[in-house]
Amino acid sequence: MAAARRAGRLFWKFFLSQWVGMMLTLVVLTTYFHLTGRKPPPAAEGMLFGVIPLVPLAAGLCTMLLTSLGLAWYLSRPIRHLSWALHQVAEGHLHTRVQDRMGRRNDEIVDLAGDFDRMARQLQQLTESRQQLLHDISHELRSPLARLQVAIGLLKQDPASFESMLDRIERESQRLDGLIEELLTWHRLEAGAAVPPASRVDVIELLHAIADDAQFEAQARRQSVRIEAPGEFVALVHGELLYRAYENVIRNAIKFNKVLGEVVITAQVDVERDELICTVADQGSGVPAELLDTIFEPFARVAGSENVQGVGLGLAIAKRAIALHGGRIHAEPRPGGGLTMLLALPRSHLYPI
Repeated sequence: MAAARRAGRLFWKFFLSQWVGMMLTLVVLTTYFHLTGRKPPPAAEGMLFGVIPLVPLAAGLCTMLLTSLGLAWYLSRPIRHLSWALHQVAEGHLHTRVQDRMGRRNDEIVDLAGDFDRMARQLQQLTESRQQLLHDISHELRSPLARLQVAIGLLKQDPASFESMLDRIERESQRLDGLIEELLTWHRLEAGAAVPPASRVDVIELLHAIADDAQFEAQARRQSVRIEAPGEFVALVHGELLYRAYENVIRNAIKFNKVLGEVVITAQVDVERDELICTVADQGSGVPAELLDTIFEPFARVAGSENVQGVGLGLAIAKRAIALHGGRIHAEPRPGGGLTMLLALPRSHLYPI
């Protein structure tokens, strides 16, 4: 019934628009004959409707009816499919696609259907990723909470274990605090929330400061950090976010590096593109080629990383922060074993957030 009403409305819109067009044509012709003093061709006796010849009027009406019916039929079916698809998506059926229902048409409505399918596909991917993210967050929060409950239970059963259980409770509390801080940073970047104002920062000097702090952590793991970053690279950046991005990448390399291994940080300016190219290479077990893009997703884990401390948001935050500055980041296998992270940062290319 709704489809019939929609087709009827289309018919009358087309019919009235053509009727107005025909009337305007008659007005223009009448004005032309009046201004020029010419007379219209004589019509047969009894074939006039006032001053309008009946034959052209009847022919025009028939043409209007037929073209209006044709256009209404031609457009109502794809519009009906689009309306159905919109209702399906509104009800949560994000797998709905409509372009295949358009048949062999090749017009602007089919292009619109393609745009709709792309929108629905993107909405489906975003919804699925959000659901997976919520699942991962609940899992990451549940683990330290469960260990806290176990530690409290053991402490109640055996008060003599106070010191060891207190250390465990402190570690799990710190883990929860770190997870919440990472989640807040991730949410702030994803939601486009306010961040500290941009300022001019020497990024190479920033890298040296991070490397000094990382060396202290690496020594505790019987590793070393070496940095090769001469000169300077002053850029307009969000210093806090950029510091977090580089720190997450470097600390991630230390976490997965082997004992007695070395993390090598290099930075050099690409004069032609006016950007800083930074690489962070470790000597760990590396990442399979098919998972090199996956490691930048929230809470991503690869085989062998189950026992590595961390919440799984560091590289995701780094990628979002670098992208905010118009840069790019990707991972590639390191020759001889390990992983190399490449970060490219333009001198001044901030996206508004």
